[in-house]
Amino acid sequence: MSGARRSVYRRSTPKSCAAISRAMRSKRDDARLWLRQAEDDYRFGRSALKNRFHAQTCFIAQQVGEKAVKAVHYQLGNRPVIGHSVQALLKRLNARAGVTGELLALGGQLDQYYVSARYPDALPGIAPADAFSSAQARAALLGANRILRWAKTHVR
Repeated sequence: MSGARRSVYRRSTPKSCAAISRAMRSKRDDARLWLRQAEDDYRFGRSALKNRFHAQTCFIAQQVGEKAVKAVHYQLGNRPVIGHSVQALLKRLNARAGVTGELLALGGQLDQYYVSARYPDALPGIAPADAFSSAQARAALLGANRILRWAKTHVR
């Protein structure tokens, strides 16, 4: 019985300064990892656009937005960050990170591609490969880039 009491006591002991410092560093590291992946996905999206993979460009643009916004969540210490809607993730940050109406609108546009740009049964009678235009892919990538640039101002 006394062993059980000791383990409860240990769990309730305040963290040391070193442990708090490690936790803060881990949050920043997680934010940087998410931002790094968003940047790499953006580069891939540019390649997909150049090679006329419009549906894939649209989906990757959504992923860039999602990962960039999640990086900001991690930078601010939010954990865990659950969800795939760029707009919803931005709304959860709104007061803390200066999310603008422009960013919310871009997030909503990117959200349209999360399913429709990937699955043949998402759009009636047409495969994603045939459904998305070069103009849509360019606009999606521009929106993703705008969100990515915003995220870079918040992740250190």
